[in-house]
Amino acid sequence: MTKNYTMMQYFEWYSNGDGNHWNRLKDEAAILKEKGFDAIWLPPATKADHVMNTGYSVYDLYDLGEFDQKGQVRTKYGTKEELIAAIDALHAHDIKVYADVVLNHKAGADEAETVRVVEVDPNDRTHEISEPFDIDAFTKFYFPGRNKKYSAFEWNYTHFNGTDYDHRTGRTGIFKILGENKDWNENVDQEKGNFDYLMFTNVDYQHPDVREETINWGKWFIDTLKIDGMRLDAVKHIESYFIRDFVHAMREHQSEDFYFVGEFWNPDLEVNESFLEDADYSLDLFDVRLHFNLKAASEGGSAYDLRQIFDGTLVKENPVNAVTFVDNHDSQPGEALESFVKDWFKQAAYALILLREDGYPCVFYGDYYGIGGDQPVESKQMAIDPLLYVRNLKAYGQQDDYFDHPNVVGWVRRGFAKDKSGCAVIINNSEQPAEKQMFVGEDRAGQTWYDYTDTIEEGVVIDEHGNGVFKVNPGSVSVYCEKEI
Repeated sequence: MTKNYTMMQYFEWYSNGDGNHWNRLKDEAAILKEKGFDAIWLPPATKADHVMNTGYSVYDLYDLGEFDQKGQVRTKYGTKEELIAAIDALHAHDIKVYADVVLNHKAGADEAETVRVVEVDPNDRTHEISEPFDIDAFTKFYFPGRNKKYSAFEWNYTHFNGTDYDHRTGRTGIFKILGENKDWNENVDQEKGNFDYLMFTNVDYQHPDVREETINWGKWFIDTLKIDGMRLDAVKHIESYFIRDFVHAMREHQSEDFYFVGEFWNPDLEVNESFLEDADYSLDLFDVRLHFNLKAASEGGSAYDLRQIFDGTLVKENPVNAVTFVDNHDSQPGEALESFVKDWFKQAAYALILLREDGYPCVFYGDYYGIGGDQPVESKQMAIDPLLYVRNLKAYGQQDDYFDHPNVVGWVRRGFAKDKSGCAVIINNSEQPAEKQMFVGEDRAGQTWYDYTDTIEEGVVIDEHGNGVFKVNPGSVSVYCEKEI
């Protein structure tokens, strides 16, 4: 049987900014493997415009905490040496490392330039709402602290196609940069007319020098850190054909199994599939629709029809390219895309991504370790650990679904008797206890299966026909497996 793999997003928005994040990760490598994690998604490792920034306002892609820039050598997470030591420790425990890569925009420029622009409607970026005029835009990046080490490339306004701030007047808006062959990139999400522009100073991937420099940087980045894959930020705002070319170039440079997952924050399945087609199905995408279905289920309680939980999801329609998740740094409380799954449903949501055959599940640091900041959330590690254990050792074999009731659904993984694998999962969103008869296999007759979540105490004896009647508490999930001796 092929082993189940599980990823962890090893940060949340308010992860401790003391500069010891990489050190903590290094120290935890053995524990993470023991818990059942096979891959770690790192936070952005490149120098941001401020040391306490989570990393998405990227300043210098070549500075991994090595140069005195933006007031500090280290990033929020530590130094380059500490990062490499953490990656080495993960590799020593057979854990793959995926780096978060932010290619859409740059922030914290070294100088402003006078730039000709036209202002566009924020809600329809194809609609110009001004005549052309000049602004002073922060578009000049030459990285004096790095002094051309690794790359002599200097960025100026010709390498960007949009910005949001006029230093001359102090005014904000969405300003499209004018010039030869300058426009929004076309193969992007069509929300807001054209969603090429997201924030800060927007990189123009129609510019051949930009494409070449970014691909050169990607190769350097892989060679420097020896990573196993990348999580690509904000891909719906980046020219899809460039994403395709970047992915192919990295795999050609490294290996065909170099891993990619993209963040395409749009729950529309058709739009996701269109992007995947443009990108030659060369990367996975986070299943945003499933996330929103899980959120809706957590908010709807017994009024939500659990039979519909996978409707319109990537994992149902295109499972090979789906990374399933419950929450992440953007959906957590207080963030721009806040859409947090409610606590009572969290364990059930993780069962839905961890214990089924399809999708590559990603566990959120904030769910596992807790969330800091002004809206703290407690750790759910006690609820997630048994699911990780079952995923790692039990959730194998043929899958049979029992999605036959609006409030009580379940499924069985038949497993293999020789290694005591197999599990029966039952989820209940009603306010009453429930039970469901499910078939686990005639070869399991006479066995007693127990709830690994420890919410139902009594075991279930499998009858002579291979059936068990599995119980579940109100608003809960139970996961039954043959008990190990």
